[in-house]
Amino acid sequence: MFQLIAPFFQDLYERTGLNFIVFYDSYEYERFLSGVSVSLQLIFWSIVVSLVIGVVGAWAQNARSPILRGLMDVYIQAFRNTPPMVQLLFFYFALGTFTPQVDMGGYYQPLISSFMWAVISLGIFGGAFNVEIFRAGLEAVPESTKEAAESLCMSKWQTYLYVTLPLAFRISLPALTNNLVSLAKTTSLAYVIAVPEMTSTLNQVWSANVNVPEMMLLLFLFYVLVVSLLASALHFIERRLALPGYGQ
Repeated sequence: MFQLIAPFFQDLYERTGLNFIVFYDSYEYERFLSGVSVSLQLIFWSIVVSLVIGVVGAWAQNARSPILRGLMDVYIQAFRNTPPMVQLLFFYFALGTFTPQVDMGGYYQPLISSFMWAVISLGIFGGAFNVEIFRAGLEAVPESTKEAAESLCMSKWQTYLYVTLPLAFRISLPALTNNLVSLAKTTSLAYVIAVPEMTSTLNQVWSANVNVPEMMLLLFLFYVLVVSLLASALHFIERRLALPGYGQ
């Protein structure tokens, strides 16, 4: 791929001065691909963690234990009401100082990398919203459906896992789609804790080559493409799993 596009962008730079160096310089191209890979992994794992927290948290909100319900309320209020950038800095610089370090043979490296801290922080941030989204979906499931599951001798956990949760997921999909798309865009903030994703990578490129407009355009188009594909996939799932009679 690089051999095919490099001559075109090299010629474009020589003729017009538009410096898309990541497409004709092999070193910058490899760095660009690395940034793309890190960003996509960060988006994927942040979404996965947020969904797991959302499912478990929604169940905890309906638990019998008032302590567990209280802890979930504290968690939701804490992480919904603080900026995600502040949370990233808190996890990396505050909690990160208490994590153990590994001897790498002459130097020490933190056991939890900046990438892992970004996944943890962003997953927890998105999960706080997903808990409320799933809770609303659970409350929308008719009581008669739950009673029918209980009449089949299903336990509360089985009812939640096999009946209530699948229905709640379908009902929650429109709001869940909006939150996951927003979370995907929020991952661009991970550059503040030195995660080498797209924002950080292209920042280094334009700092070294003084081609800010070109790299900013590339960064903008990258997120337009990635987030559009994610939104399209989620909307497709939403249409396929739509329940007749619920908002139709």
